[in-house]
Amino acid sequence: MDDNNPLKIVFQLSAQLDYEVDDRRIVTILRKQDHWIQRLARKLTFKIPAFRRIELDDYGSFVLLSIDGKRTVEEIGAAMSAQFGERANPLFERLLMFLNHIEKQERFIVKMPALQS
Repeated sequence: MDDNNPLKIVFQLSAQLDYEVDDRRIVTILRKQDHWIQRLARKLTFKIPAFRRIELDDYGSFVLLSIDGKRTVEEIGAAMSAQFGERANPLFERLLMFLNHIEKQERFIVKMPALQS
């Protein structure tokens, strides 16, 4: 992995990521709500779901389903361009911002370690 070129970074899905894919290929992230306050509230019969559901749009779903631990950001971007055409622009700015967010804030993906040559 070349940290100087963000297009050469490879990501993989986090082992803790739970998600569903519907027949439209839309991804819904399932985030467990397991804080002790939430568990207590459930015992007190408050209606707090065990999982929070986050439905991604078609772009986010496409990107998340493209992350396989082998494809670079550049390859994912090329596939996204082929799938969505001009609607995906500005392609790499949006893609890198999305990947950065789901890596740093949400922890849905992780960077792969650099390959040893």
